[in-house]
Amino acid sequence: MKTFTLEQIAQITGGMLTKATDVAITNIAPPLLADENTLALALGEDEIANLNETKAKAALVPLGVNIDGFTTIEVERPRLAMMKLISMFYEEPHVNTGIHPSAVVHPTAKIGENVCIGACVVVGENAVIGNNTKILARGYVGNNAVVGKNCFFHPGVNIGDRVQIGNDVILHHGVSLGADGFSFVTENPNSIEQAKKDGEIKENDVNQVIFKIPSIGSVVIGNNVEIGANTTIDRGTIENTVIGDNTKIDNLVMIGHNCRIGKGCLIVSQVGIAGSCVIGDRVVMAGQAGLADHIKIGDDSIIAAKAGVTKSFPAKSIVVGIPAVPRKEFIRQLKTMKDASELIGKFKKYEPLLKNFEESVSEEVKA
Repeated sequence: MKTFTLEQIAQITGGMLTKATDVAITNIAPPLLADENTLALALGEDEIANLNETKAKAALVPLGVNIDGFTTIEVERPRLAMMKLISMFYEEPHVNTGIHPSAVVHPTAKIGENVCIGACVVVGENAVIGNNTKILARGYVGNNAVVGKNCFFHPGVNIGDRVQIGNDVILHHGVSLGADGFSFVTENPNSIEQAKKDGEIKENDVNQVIFKIPSIGSVVIGNNVEIGANTTIDRGTIENTVIGDNTKIDNLVMIGHNCRIGKGCLIVSQVGIAGSCVIGDRVVMAGQAGLADHIKIGDDSIIAAKAGVTKSFPAKSIVVGIPAVPRKEFIRQLKTMKDASELIGKFKKYEPLLKNFEESVSEEVKA
C-alpha cells in the first residue's frame, strides 16, 4: 500500500499546507467517501460544503479556501494537482516480463531491451519494437511496422503494416491503426458527383460498379500521443495519415484516410473526421462533432459538441451548430429566431384586427 505524508503531498502538488496533522495518507476520494487516512478532494463548492460531514482529517482545496479547525492543502490549479495525486497512487496493469510463450514473433522482427509482449500477441515480419515498450494480450503489430520506446498498448490493439508509432504512446483496448481508407470510385459519374456538380440527382445507372481504391500510404503517430479504446485511424491512400505529437484522442473516434492532425489536439469521444482533412495545432473537437472531407481547421480552434462542419475555418475559430458557423454568428441566429418567435406572437395577437381591417377595406372598394 502506498503511503504519503501531508508534507510530501503538498510538495508534490505545489500546494500550501495549513495546520499540519500527523496522518498517513493511503488514498484519495471525495469528502463523503473519505476516511481518516484518505485525503478528501474538495475541488468544487459542493465538495467543500461536504467537508462538514467527512471523516477525513485533511483535504485538497482551491487556493484561498480556509476552513477553521481543518487541515487543508491549498492549490492554485486543483485539477492539475488532482492529476499529480492520481499519478502518485496509480498502479499500471500487471504485465508479464519478456515474451509470453504463446506470442508469435517473426524471426526478422527487431525487439528492443526490456520489452513486454503478452499472451497471443503477433509481431510481423521486419517489425521494430522499441525499448521498454509493453504490448498486452492479443495485440497485433503488422509487417514493417515501427513502434517507439516506452509505449504501452492495452489488450487487443491492432497495428497495420508499415504503421509508424513514436515514443511514449498509449493505445487503449481495441485501437485500430492502419486499416484501409473508405475510398471508392465508379466508372461513370455517380449520384454523389452529380449532386456536387449540379445540385441535383439526375439519372442513376443501376448497373454501376463500385471499384475499391487501395490504400498504399500508412499511419504515422507522433510522440506522447494517447488514443482511446476502439478508436480507428485509417491509412492514407497515397500519403500517410498523420497524428501530431502530444495529441490526445478519446474512445470511439473515427479518423479517415489522408487526414493530418496537428500537435497538442484534444479530440473527444465519437468525433468523426472524413478523409483528407487538415487539423491545426492545439485544436479541440468536442463530442460527436463531425467533419466533411477535405476541410481545414486552423490552429487553436474549438469545434463545439455535435457541430456539423461542412467548410473550412481559420485559426482561433469557435464553431457551433449544424451546419457549423462561428459562435458569434450562431448566437446571432439564436437571437434572430427568438425575435422571430416574438414577432409571430405579436402577429397572432393582432391578426384578428388585421383581418377586420382587410375586410373593411375590401367592402369600401366594392362600394
